[in-house]
Amino acid sequence: MYKKGVIDILTIQLWNYLSKKRQKQFFLVFFLMILVSLFEVISVGILVPFLGILVSPDFVYQHELAQPFINYLEFDSPRQLLPAITLLFILMVIFSSSMRLLLLFTMTKLTWASGSDLSIEIYRRTLYQKYSVHTSRNSSEVINGVINKTNTVISSVINPSLVLLSSIILIFGIISVLIYIDIVAALMAIIIFGSLYAFVITITRKRVQENSKSIATQSTNMIKSLQEGLGGIRDVLLGGHQEFYTKLYKKADMSLRNASANNAIVSESPRFILEAVGMIGITLIAYYITQKEAGMEGVVPILGALALGAQKLLPALQQSYHAFNAIRGARSSLEDVLKLLNQRLPNELVNEKKISGKIIFKDNIKLEDVSFKHGKEENFVLSNVSLDIKKGEIVGLIGITGSGKSTLVDIIMCLLQPSSGFLSVDGRKVTQDNFRSWQSYVSHVPQNIYLIDGTIEENIAFAENIDKINHDRINEVIGLTQLASFIEELPNGLKTIIGESGIRLSGGQRQRIGIARAIYNKAEVLILDEATSALDSETESKIMSAIYNLDFNLTILIIAHRTSTLKGCDKIIKLSSEDGLTISSYEEIL
Repeated sequence: MYKKGVIDILTIQLWNYLSKKRQKQFFLVFFLMILVSLFEVISVGILVPFLGILVSPDFVYQHELAQPFINYLEFDSPRQLLPAITLLFILMVIFSSSMRLLLLFTMTKLTWASGSDLSIEIYRRTLYQKYSVHTSRNSSEVINGVINKTNTVISSVINPSLVLLSSIILIFGIISVLIYIDIVAALMAIIIFGSLYAFVITITRKRVQENSKSIATQSTNMIKSLQEGLGGIRDVLLGGHQEFYTKLYKKADMSLRNASANNAIVSESPRFILEAVGMIGITLIAYYITQKEAGMEGVVPILGALALGAQKLLPALQQSYHAFNAIRGARSSLEDVLKLLNQRLPNELVNEKKISGKIIFKDNIKLEDVSFKHGKEENFVLSNVSLDIKKGEIVGLIGITGSGKSTLVDIIMCLLQPSSGFLSVDGRKVTQDNFRSWQSYVSHVPQNIYLIDGTIEENIAFAENIDKINHDRINEVIGLTQLASFIEELPNGLKTIIGESGIRLSGGQRQRIGIARAIYNKAEVLILDEATSALDSETESKIMSAIYNLDFNLTILIIAHRTSTLKGCDKIIKLSSEDGLTISSYEEIL
C-alpha cells in the first residue's frame, strides 16, 4: 500500500509505464510550455513602453534603451513610435494567444493518447493473468479499472499534471518580470496569494483524501450492481428484485457523486476569494506606487503592467491549485490503476516464439501424485491422484458435486497448477516454460458456454478474423453437431446475430455451438465438461455418436452426470472423497 500523500512517487510510477514515444512527446510539450510562457512574459513586459508612449511620448523617445530602435526605423518625432509599438503589442498578444491554443491542443491530444495506451496495457496484462487470478477477483474491479479509473487518471492526474507544470512555468515567468518592474509590489502579491492557497490546501487535505477513497470504491460498486442486476435479469424480473438492485446502485452512485461534488467545491471555491483578494491587493499596490516620488509618466506604465500581470497570474494560480487538488482527489484511483499495471506479464505467454522445448503429443498424458487445494487454509480437492490417458482414448469422468472432476481437467488443461505432483505429456513435464505449447492441443466445452454478441459463424470460429474463417470447416462441424436444420430455418443463416450471451438461443442450441467451436479448432484433446447437460437425450445421443466417430487419434475427456453419455468411453474414472480415484468400464458402472 502506498503511503498517504506520496503523489509524486505514484506519478513517477505512472510515467514509467508510458512508452518511450509518449515520454519524448511529453518532453516536447514541456519545451512548448517554456516557449508559451516566454511569449506571455514578453507580452506583459512590452506593455510598459506601450503605456509609456501613450502617457509621455517624449519621455520614451529620449530614453537611452529606445535609441537603437528609433535610429534603425529613422523616426523623427515621438508620435511616430506609437503606431509601431501598438502594432508590435497587438502582434505579440495574437501570437501569444495562438501559442497557448497550440499548447492546449497538444496537451489534450497527448493526454488522451497516453490514457488509451494505459487502458490497453491494463486490459492486455489482465488477459494474460493466470486462471486462478481471474477466479479470485470480481470482474467489476477490472472493468472499472480499465474504463472508469483509467479515465479518472487521464482527467485528474495526467492532464492536471501538465496544466500544473505549464502554470508553474508561467507563474515564475510573470513573477520574474513583475519583480523586474517593481520588486516590492511583486513580493506583496506573492505573499498574499501564496498564503491564501497554502491555507486552503492545508485545511482541505484530509477531506480530499477521504473523497478520493470514496470515489474509487463506489465506482467499482456501481459497476458491480449493474453487472449483478442485468446479468441476472431473469431472476430479478421473476422475483421482483428491481428495487433491491436500484437501491444498491443508488447508494454507490450518490456516494460517488457527493464525493466528486465536494472535491469540485474545494477546487473552485478559492477562485472567488482570490478575485476579491486580488482586487484589494492591486488597489494596495497601486496606492504604494503612487506614493513614490516618480511622476505619472512612470506610475501609469508600471500600474498597467502589474494589472496585466495580475490578470494573467490569478488564473494561472487558480489553474495550479485546481490541478494540484485534482491530482490529490484521484490518488486512490491512481493507486488502483497502478496495481493493475503492475500485474506481471508472463514472458512465457508474451514471447511464445522463445518457449523452450515444444511439447509433442504422440503417446500419453500422465498425472503423477497430483494434489490440489485453492488456498493454504483450504482442504485438498484432489489428493495424490495418478492417471494415465493414452492418445486416442475416450475417457469418462464421474463423481458427486465437489469431488474434483472440473479441477482435474483444469489441471490437465494447465489452467490450474498442482499444489504437488506434476502433469507430463509423453514423459515430458509440463512447466511454466512450455505449458502454452501443450494448451495448443486442447479444446474445452464447458457447461455454461460463453457466446459473444455476434453471428453464429463468428461464435463457432471464436476470436478469428472474419476474412480468415474456414467456411468448409464451419459447414462440417455444423453437420456433426446437429445444427444444420436449425440454421437453415433462420432468415440470415450463419450470419444471424444471436444476442449477448446467446440470449436468443435455447440452452441446447448454445451448447451445440460451443461443441462446434471446440471441434472447429481441430484440437487433439477434446474436453467436454457437462457439455451435453442442456440437450435432450435424442440430440445428445446423436452428437455423442458423432463425437465418438470424429477421429481415432482424438483424445476425449467427458465429464457427465448421465451414465448414458459415457456409453462409448474406453474407460470411466470415478472420483470420490472416500475412495479417491477408481477406473472402471461402462459395463461395470452400470
